[in-house]
Amino acid sequence: MRSRAESSALDRVERSAPSATSSSVSDAKNANLLVVDDEEGMRTFLADTLGSDGHCVVQAADAEEALARIAGRSFHVVITDLRMPGMGGMAMLREIRREHPETEVIVLSARGSIESAVEAMKEGAFDFLVKPVSSPTELRAVVSRAVERHRLRAWKDIGAASTEPPLGYGSPAMRAVEQALRKVAPTNATVLLQGESGSGKEVAARALHRWSARSEAPFVAVNCAGLSAELLESELLGHEKGAFTGAHARQRGRIELAEAGTFLLDEVGELAHGLQAKLLRVLQEKRFERVGGRQTVVANVRWVAATNRNLLDMVKRGGFREDLYHRLSVFPIQLPSLRERREDIAPLADRLLARIAVALGRQELRLTDDSRHALAAADWPGNVRQLANVLERSAILADRSEITPSDLALLPAREDTSEEAAPTTMNSIERAAIEQALTTTGGNRRLAAIRLGIGLRTLYAKLNRYGLA
Repeated sequence: MRSRAESSALDRVERSAPSATSSSVSDAKNANLLVVDDEEGMRTFLADTLGSDGHCVVQAADAEEALARIAGRSFHVVITDLRMPGMGGMAMLREIRREHPETEVIVLSARGSIESAVEAMKEGAFDFLVKPVSSPTELRAVVSRAVERHRLRAWKDIGAASTEPPLGYGSPAMRAVEQALRKVAPTNATVLLQGESGSGKEVAARALHRWSARSEAPFVAVNCAGLSAELLESELLGHEKGAFTGAHARQRGRIELAEAGTFLLDEVGELAHGLQAKLLRVLQEKRFERVGGRQTVVANVRWVAATNRNLLDMVKRGGFREDLYHRLSVFPIQLPSLRERREDIAPLADRLLARIAVALGRQELRLTDDSRHALAAADWPGNVRQLANVLERSAILADRSEITPSDLALLPAREDTSEEAAPTTMNSIERAAIEQALTTTGGNRRLAAIRLGIGLRTLYAKLNRYGLA
């Protein structure tokens, strides 16, 4: 029997469920989100916007209610206002970071209190949005990055019991990567991490930071694809009061916040051409001015760039500056895809599942030997991120302590690379998960939606999409 709090939470999820026109689930969808704001209108707007993307959204009107929700359920991301009656958002942030460090927190700040938002980021907030939040695109971009960071942490923090979680598990490809990272870590050389999406570039960047002399200073990352050129420039460099409409106070940029630490330019291949020139100047001169300002700020950071694109090809086509490419690729490291280090898949899956099981309160979960073989034999176009998603979904659906190949719903890898070869897709995994949830619940669609962590209307849309209605 569900508790009153659980029933209330499920009711809220149903009210924020997306319409039948929702897009398909991607790696950053189907996350558990908590929206905290004492303004009902803003709270509803955030819940409806994020719910329409396929997220499961729970609402809370104040910090006390929010902490009660978090105590009974695992959330990927919390979006909270800073100023609320009773316990404020800053105090709640500190409590979440102390008791639930795996949960990412996005803070909402009125235009006149940007400094408070910056202070919140120093306390461990993932990012902040200025109220009133009027851009669904920006909201979705920030939440998507936070969900992705949460799932990356599932890999990075798996080995929290050891002082240095391994990057790999014995494969020659990852041993070479680790050796290269350890060699370059003590220097200040700029490192370019290249690899497919989900292959662990940010994890490698954090390992580089951890092994460097800058490890006690901040590690700051900016996703170059997540914001418009105008917003990204302000994010990187900061801005002065009055620099543009809405700039009501001075804001320090991310580069300043990374003082003496490591700065990761994630998805640097998506950087707008105009910003490439400004970034090149910062790299060359190691100084910059905030947007709208004249005061020179020293950029005392160690630069790391990451991309899943071939920057050299982009240079040849004119899509990326050659001089910036050479500045960023002082020490290039290529991260292998998961299928290029199959011997790592089974032990990595064991450690990922251990972390997921703790989060779900099901520490008895384990993979059968057949499941470990199936995982090692499967194609992984989404790499480690996809592996983590498959394991998380399987752990939720599993009725037993052992996860079998049927729980994983994988297609085996094929050596044939012709057009007839059928790689594993997220759609095939999603369809199999829905079919299993319906079987487990005896066809009860409401219960199946709850097991899958999606809204009932979302489930109906997917049933129609996959011809299961």
